Amino acid sequence: VNLVESGGGLVQAGESLRLSCAASGGIFGNYHIGWFRQAPGKRRAFVAAVAIDPNYTYYADSVKGRFTVSRDNMKNTASLEMDDLKPGDTDVYYCGASEGGDLMAAHFYYGWGQGTQVTVSS
Repeated sequence: VNLVESGGGLVQAGESLRLSCAASGGIFGNYHIGWFRQAPGKRRAFVAAVAIDPNYTYYADSVKGRFTVSRDNMKNTASLEMDDLKPGDTDVYYCGASEGGDLMAAHFYYGWGQGTQVTVSS
C-alpha cells in the first residue's frame, strides 16, 4: 500500500487544519493507519492512530482533546482533524499503514508518503 499526505499549511495559533491520507495499491480496510510527526534530525513521533475498526482510536497525550483521527474505508482515506493548534505542533506530518503490533511505534508502519508540512505561528 502507498500513502500520500496532504492538507498541511501555515496557520496561526488556535486555528485548525485537516490532514488527509490517501491510499492506493492495497486493500485499505486491511490496515491500521497511524499519523506521526518528524522534525529534521529527530525520530518520527506518534501523534494518533485509527484501527481497522474505526471505533478504536489512539492519541499522544499532547494532542488528546485537540486532534481527531478518522477513516473512510469506502474512499480509501484517513484524516487528522487538528484543532486549537499550537506552535509546538509545527512539524512534517506523515501517515503510515500497519498490519498490527504497537500502533504507537513507527517501525510497525510502512507505505509512508512524502509528508505534509504543518507550521503554526504564535
